[in-house]
Amino acid sequence: MALGRINKFETFGSVDGPGIRFVVFTQGCPMRCKFCHNPETWSFGLDAPATSQTERPFEISAGDLLAKALRYKTYWGKDGGITVSGGEPLAQLDFMIEFFELAKAAGVHTCIDTSGVTFRRSGEAFEKIERLMQVTDLLLVDIKHIDNVVHKELTGHGNENIIDFFRYLDEIHKPIWIRHVLVPGISDDDAALVRTREFIDTLHNVERIDVLPYHALALGKYAELGIDYALKDTQSPTAERVANANTILETEKYTRWKNG
Repeated sequence: MALGRINKFETFGSVDGPGIRFVVFTQGCPMRCKFCHNPETWSFGLDAPATSQTERPFEISAGDLLAKALRYKTYWGKDGGITVSGGEPLAQLDFMIEFFELAKAAGVHTCIDTSGVTFRRSGEAFEKIERLMQVTDLLLVDIKHIDNVVHKELTGHGNENIIDFFRYLDEIHKPIWIRHVLVPGISDDDAALVRTREFIDTLHNVERIDVLPYHALALGKYAELGIDYALKDTQSPTAERVANANTILETEKYTRWKNG
């Protein structure tokens, strides 16, 4: 039995997949995205510091976590279910497999919100990914930046594994929703957006694209944790730039799911 390291869960998520969802935030992430709004989930240890807005992480079994989630099943409707976010869920493959296998046995729609940065096409980890995908209905994935150099500056990691993960999900016909955080001066460059659009055009499994305007609402968390917030002087994008990104990425082509 694998224990999951969990930061928190939300019982009525409405922006983390179709319908109303029970959202689990795992503890631990290798990425250090400059715009991350959950810095308290970075550490893989249970001794990660909490803030006034968060609690300390905890361990829980897959069965116990599913039991908590199923208390809210009547609210999910025909489209809802469970979404596991992070942190980085794919950094806890054994727990994820056990949790989602139990969830699917209970008839629950399963979704993973992941960066894909841990993806590799070899070894035991890949075998576990293949097993996990058999019990995963949908993935929420994001292209933080299509340029590998800029991606590394923005997140601390290159995007090679992430791009390959996108291609793998396309190969196995696994549905995805793509999110793109629009950061002024970094990821709202028109040329980069066009390249992102060209990459998306090579995929056949995209159900939805969302442009997410950057915001600095987590600034208080960074201050409490004593972490320098690299984008503290960056403003949210204007409505015009958000509309421009939606036009270039052709988000309106993907209308299968429109929550809210």
